[in-house]
Amino acid sequence: MTSGTDKDRKKSCAGTTLDATDRKLLALLSEDARLTYAELGKRLHLSAPAVHERAKRLRQDGVVKATVVTMDAAKLGRPLLAFVHVDTTSWMVTRQLLQLEELPDIEEIHTVTGESAMLLKVRTRDTQSLERLLERIHSIEGFAGTRSYIALTTYLERGPSPSV
Repeated sequence: MTSGTDKDRKKSCAGTTLDATDRKLLALLSEDARLTYAELGKRLHLSAPAVHERAKRLRQDGVVKATVVTMDAAKLGRPLLAFVHVDTTSWMVTRQLLQLEELPDIEEIHTVTGESAMLLKVRTRDTQSLERLLERIHSIEGFAGTRSYIALTTYLERGPSPSV
């Protein structure tokens, strides 16, 4: 016999089962991860221990990967946001290409389809810092070229939505 909650659960692409309450919990946590289990329980009409168990399961299942602080890059002295398309000499991800992880101005590294092999999201102090970063990238074996796009204004920046 299945409960109403079991019927409401839906499998995600990764096979994790999420119901409407899980998704509401994720939405609340994505807005403010500092909310206590008691406060979350009030908003979800659950007890604090029930919320704790759900949150624990979401962490164990890998749905919640981390609880992090979102920082203001400009206040940290890195106001320049740029996206860098990277051309490589091979599609193979090599040890040399993974050297990019060591560069603190690089926030994200993606392999992509299209004219470029990789897409980087970077934040630097200014255009001179961006230029120095590009020089470092070009000095790594396996890189053939870059194209940079500086963001003028960011209207939306967020993670994935827990809604269906």
